Amino acid sequence: MHEHIIHSADAECPPPGGYCRTHELNIMLLSALYAVSRVLSRSLAFKESLRDVLRVLHDEAGLTRGLISVVDPETGNLNIHTIYNPNGPDSDDAQYGPGEGMIGLVLEKPRTIKLARVADEPRFLNRQKVYQPELPFIAVPIKVGGNLQGVLAVQPEAEEDGLLEERAQFVEMVANLIGQSLRLSLEVAQEKSTLVEERDLLRRTVRHQFGFDSMVGRSAVMRRVFDQARMVAKWNTTVLIRGETGTGKELIANAIHYNSPRARNALVRLNCAALPENLLESELFGHERGAFTGAVESRKGRFEQAHGGTLFLDEIGEVSSAFQAKLLRILQEGEFERVGGSRTIKVDVRIIAATHRDLETAVDMGDFREDLFYRLNVMPLFLPPLRERIEDIPEIARHLLTKIGNDQKRKLSLTDMAQRRLANHEWPGNVRELENCLERAAVLSEDGHIDVDLIRFPSARDRAPGKPARAGGSVAPAPIFSPNAEVDIDDPNLSEKERVIAALEQAGWVQAKAARILGMTPRQIAYRIQTLNIEVKQF
Repeated sequence: MHEHIIHSADAECPPPGGYCRTHELNIMLLSALYAVSRVLSRSLAFKESLRDVLRVLHDEAGLTRGLISVVDPETGNLNIHTIYNPNGPDSDDAQYGPGEGMIGLVLEKPRTIKLARVADEPRFLNRQKVYQPELPFIAVPIKVGGNLQGVLAVQPEAEEDGLLEERAQFVEMVANLIGQSLRLSLEVAQEKSTLVEERDLLRRTVRHQFGFDSMVGRSAVMRRVFDQARMVAKWNTTVLIRGETGTGKELIANAIHYNSPRARNALVRLNCAALPENLLESELFGHERGAFTGAVESRKGRFEQAHGGTLFLDEIGEVSSAFQAKLLRILQEGEFERVGGSRTIKVDVRIIAATHRDLETAVDMGDFREDLFYRLNVMPLFLPPLRERIEDIPEIARHLLTKIGNDQKRKLSLTDMAQRRLANHEWPGNVRELENCLERAAVLSEDGHIDVDLIRFPSARDRAPGKPARAGGSVAPAPIFSPNAEVDIDDPNLSEKERVIAALEQAGWVQAKAARILGMTPRQIAYRIQTLNIEVKQF
């Protein structure tokens, strides 16, 4: 609906054979409308586009002194956003309330206002000293989804010529385009804000999940590992994590990355033992289209994917000698070529490698390059097997039961006798074996209460030769021996408790000496005496 404060006269056309002014104006405005649409579709940077829209109206539509004001969501007033006035100020911090001036009148009643001569309207304020009093004036609401979001105001550069109505309709079309662009801009901004919130939440969650404070293990040896990892996380130093399978090498790698300055970028993982050499090269370095059969398009490798972040190479000791030479180059120079390509690609990647192999022996035997070993072994971290830190087993078990319980949607608990049985096991598979054991026990428990009878070790290495396993897979108890008899503590038929008692007997019940016999620390043997309920003889 249009509010005609001053009605314009009808346009007149020249004699036949000429072009009427309306036709000429329509051609000009159509061209300007196309230019406006191009400006608004060129970028989602909505605020930067508005000044370009006003410039197009000035240059191509003869509508000068453009002004765009937007509704303040807090106060509900109109704030001046953009002014295009080549001969005067182009910014202002003025506000308009409902009914205040011609701009405020649109805020009060969102409809088009057109004046044939702006000086004839007593409510016109002209605070910005932009508009010419003797020229026409047009103000149009900018709406998004039916709601007023702003006002577009312009002034024709010539006195009223009977075509004010056509110009007002054109300004309405421009306002509609601005409203549609504003709607898209708001949706993109909202989606971006949501994504940023989700990203920050995920970062906080990951930092908490892989933080050093949340890692399980309070033994002295594990505290040293955590302290070393916390120190090395601050730098870009190459790290070599060593330890038996299942000791948590990947968890340490995660903690180092997510507590480092590279945490905002990707942590890319690759198990080097999982792929043959020809696929490993393509996987790490990428390939160009047509490099080999099946390479239908170019593909980035793990090094490129990890640019600016961290690349975790698990089982690095399993790669071939030929591939070790290729790996050495990128570690030294930070550059490589894709398979089938000739362009050299430079990357900024931190390397964290892990292996369970004895690399020193592999170097001596010629299976692993010595120069690559020294390149990887800048900061070595040694993860001890679970059997050397049995004091951590109760806490690790509780942590794993919480994780398993969350998956099963119930609460799980472990009895003291079950904990003692866990401490009495050698754990050749380390924490991974412990997790499998507890998950198996949780499956067998109907009420979530795990007692000693549900703790089973079905692995063949846990049964003594010639001893059948009892029903359910648990191991038959070893025979009780006389403490006074000569006992070989290396006898595989002995239980852990029998080995400890035998060592104590040989050491005259001196715990430090018994620990040396068993290859343990005094703290470890003291913990075993406690958990195995061994009664210490006093002399």
